[in-house]
Amino acid sequence: MAKSLNKVILIGNLGRDPELKYAESGIAYCRFSLATTDSYKNNDGKEIDRTEWHNITVWRQLAEICSKYLKKGSKIYMEGRIRSYVDPKDNTKKYYGVEMTDLIMLDRRDPSQNQDTNQGKDIGAGSGLNEDDLPF
Repeated sequence: MAKSLNKVILIGNLGRDPELKYAESGIAYCRFSLATTDSYKNNDGKEIDRTEWHNITVWRQLAEICSKYLKKGSKIYMEGRIRSYVDPKDNTKKYYGVEMTDLIMLDRRDPSQNQDTNQGKDIGAGSGLNEDDLPF
């Protein structure tokens, strides 16, 4: 059988502050929206910006890091995978969002911030996410 790949790479800005919560099993997760913007020229030669919004979910320690260091407007590079589920009402596949697995914070460090913000560092590789821990 041929291998396949479910990988998403996004660079964008948070549309809202991350919301940290805990699953019944005690595993941390957070969610936020991420905006990515590209531009194109229309028939009149005018440059048009087009923004896409992505629903991001993060698990375990990486979720706690996101909750602590990211805020609305933060610029990030992230890697993850597309998640979907089957709606039991009509047995159709629904888009769930992007599950983040790796993060690089791209904002410049503010000198007034604590020095341990890890901005500009790769965070999250090997976050230890198990398929059994997913709520869907």
